[in-house]
Amino acid sequence: MIRARVLRALVLTAAFAAALMPVTCLGQDGKQSPTTETKKLPPKLPAKAMKKLPPELLALLQEKKMPIHSPILVRVFKEEAELEVWKQDTGGRFQILKIYPICRWSGDLGPKYWEGDGQTPEGFYRVTPEQMNPHSNYYLAINIGYPNSFDRANKRDGSLLMIHGDCRSVGCYAMTDEQISEIYSLVRDSFLGGRPSFQVQTYPFRLTPANLARHRNNRNLAFWKMLKIGNDHFEATHLEPKVDVCNRHYVFDAQRPPNSSKPFVFSPAGKCPAFVVDPKIARPALEKQRADELEYAQLLKDNVPAAPVYSELDGGMNEVFLARFPDRVMLSKKIGLDLAQHPVELLMAAHQRMLAFGWTEDGGRHASHLPELQAGEAPDIAVPAVAAPTR
Repeated sequence: MIRARVLRALVLTAAFAAALMPVTCLGQDGKQSPTTETKKLPPKLPAKAMKKLPPELLALLQEKKMPIHSPILVRVFKEEAELEVWKQDTGGRFQILKIYPICRWSGDLGPKYWEGDGQTPEGFYRVTPEQMNPHSNYYLAINIGYPNSFDRANKRDGSLLMIHGDCRSVGCYAMTDEQISEIYSLVRDSFLGGRPSFQVQTYPFRLTPANLARHRNNRNLAFWKMLKIGNDHFEATHLEPKVDVCNRHYVFDAQRPPNSSKPFVFSPAGKCPAFVVDPKIARPALEKQRADELEYAQLLKDNVPAAPVYSELDGGMNEVFLARFPDRVMLSKKIGLDLAQHPVELLMAAHQRMLAFGWTEDGGRHASHLPELQAGEAPDIAVPAVAAPTR
């Protein structure tokens, strides 16, 4: 048994190495395979991609009864700037292993729509070994798989959206090199356990009733409530939700109805087939949803302050990195848009706004994506009468 397991690990390691062909990320030139002969050779993996987990993380895995090769699941929260790594324990359920503060993410709250919009994606994605990049210019990188079938069904495009190192982001979730080294090793070891892929869930913020009530004026609220269904399935059961797409919507943990003879096929842009959800998942998820809805309704009744709605902001950074990377603070804070009672952008001339947001030719934005601004015209920004709550 031991010899068979070792042999399988060696085979998987070879397959994993062969699959890890370089994946271009944020401007990487992709010149690693100039000839047909070179393409046939398995790439030599750099030492940074083969690092063992640090002793303290191995001790934590043992403490939490999580086998080193057990399945993994990643959850990302923009507003809190946190990345959670969950891992399956010996009981078959996912438990939280570690929370990593995100060093930098770009764009605004809300999903990614098109190539070049600077947005970090939101939704449910799958990562295979082929999406791991050990040769990234950003230390190490994991392509999350945007666009998925939901994105394509909704005419959204983009490419090379990563979780990577170097704390610099243009549409990616950027960690420090030390952080991505751990995350990359955790993912690699889960693949060596035999699982062909893992799930990445990306959210605008933790989908609590308080956060949804605070962002109730955002145009993405309906989209976020759809994501919350999958979030609730996971949080209520600690089981990875099965994700399908039909009628341009996410569907979670769908099963064929008993005694049904109709085709059980999901077409991302087509009509949804009849389906049911396993009561072992549906029951606890529904209980959570009902409790959350009651809390949300009470918050609206109490008229809790709503967050300001801005556009064209430049992402965020976990506060633990503010002193370490002061030059990479989000644009919204640099120009004062975080101070709702003093929205300085409304006082800026059109040309100054274009410079601040990089809307000039040298600012890197495609001309077809620019709004037509007249002199003195303010962008689409809703400004509340009170200051935004701090977090």
